Amino acid sequence: QVQLVESGGGLVQAGGSLRLACGASGSAFRFNFMAWYRQSPGKQRELVAILASDGSTNYADSVKGRFTISRDNAKNTVYLQMNSLKPEDTAVYYCKARTRLDDYWGQGTQVTVSS
Repeated sequence: QVQLVESGGGLVQAGGSLRLACGASGSAFRFNFMAWYRQSPGKQRELVAILASDGSTNYADSVKGRFTISRDNAKNTVYLQMNSLKPEDTAVYYCKARTRLDDYWGQGTQVTVSS
């Protein structure tokens, strides 16, 4: 099975940057895609960025031009580079991996952006 562990969250001022990392075990699985989601209190979890197995990416309109999803296959790690952060970006960020068998989620990492 696959296990995902997020890291890199924290407190940052508006306009600052953070880079989240998601380390994945179970590299024998072929991922259909890797994705980052986020969820704020009282709100539905939303898709932020997706990285498909062919290398293509897609982003939510709210983060387009500010966030970048990437991967390091040697480290079995996917990243989310977040620039020009806004208070509206405050949320728990979750990593998700989709395989042909199932979806796998990390425990999440808190990102707080102060005004």
